[in-house]
Amino acid sequence: MRRTPHYLLEDPQEVKRLVRENPWATIVSAPASGLVASHYPVLLDEHADDIVLLSHVGRPDERLHELGEHEVLVVVQGPHGYVSPAWYEPGDFVPTWNHVTAHLYGVPELLDEEENLRVLADLVDSFEQRMPHPVGLDVDLDAAARIARGTVGVRIRVTRFDARLKLSQNKSPAVVERIIEALESDGPYANARLAAEMRRVHGAAESE
Repeated sequence: MRRTPHYLLEDPQEVKRLVRENPWATIVSAPASGLVASHYPVLLDEHADDIVLLSHVGRPDERLHELGEHEVLVVVQGPHGYVSPAWYEPGDFVPTWNHVTAHLYGVPELLDEEENLRVLADLVDSFEQRMPHPVGLDVDLDAAARIARGTVGVRIRVTRFDARLKLSQNKSPAVVERIIEALESDGPYANARLAAEMRRVHGAAESE
């Protein structure tokens, strides 16, 4: 990603928050056969001090990616959306795309069957907890274990990351507020999640 200094996101805790709130990730690797990309949900290992991702891939993706043999890139995308120059000051006519994005790098560690099943159960529970009547893999652990054999669990210890928080930090407070209000409206580019993220980040900056 373009390395614009005032858009850099360098706080690991903020990257963790981004992963928690946006768990659908893209895994990219460059095996001998050529570039491969897959899309899977990820969890944070909350017991680790560093950024550690837990996930799984369906067979035969582990072979396509050559998992465990080299570094992979995991792309996590947060709120993003178009920003119209109609919301700027007169004369400022170049639109942009605001976004929160992290590129996470690490070499995957393959999990054994027992740990893979545990990660899959945690993954299901993390999403089901919002349901009025959560359904977990413990409904039938024997059946879940059989199904889990069609997947390969992975742990990715993130050794480096490159992240951006591009949320109109180069604009005046008045313009930022106008952008947020437009995103909160019912207009053609309404984007409540992006508006909320801008309010969070710009509100934090004002309080510092």
